[in-house]
Amino acid sequence: MRTLVLNAGYEPLAVVSFKRALVLVMNQKATVIAADAEHPVVGSTGEWDRPSVIILRRYVRVPSGRSVPVSRRGVLRRDAHRCAYCGASASTIDHVQPRSRGGKDSWENLVACCLKCNNLKGDKTPQEMNWKLLFTPKAPHGVSWLVRGIEREMPDWEEFLAPAA
Repeated sequence: MRTLVLNAGYEPLAVVSFKRALVLVMNQKATVIAADAEHPVVGSTGEWDRPSVIILRRYVRVPSGRSVPVSRRGVLRRDAHRCAYCGASASTIDHVQPRSRGGKDSWENLVACCLKCNNLKGDKTPQEMNWKLLFTPKAPHGVSWLVRGIEREMPDWEEFLAPAA
């Protein structure tokens, strides 16, 4: 079971184990704002609802300008596991500008790609193959990309992860 940790200003900070969340609550560093009452935590001194969302009592300053590191998993997630060339289910990633021709490992140069398209393309550019990208690859942004663990969000977290209007 995982717990979403919110900063004092209600912005998501992290996802931690429910054990770590309980320690923060018991040390009076956080307050439970959503809990799973169906699966309580039982200890020698009592029983507590298992925290699903906690909020820190003090504001933690987060460095601004945090960028999302490039990863294979991140590229597949950003592209919804769909091939950028044909739209089929993708399990590999491709360098739009091949590495052998100076292509970088960047969000703007990496796309999800099905095995068939990846093998056909080889070290060619999409233009040389007469292919068009179905979308323009770019770096992801937003809270769900900066907080590790949010990609598998829990139903209780929805209202805290919704973008501010």
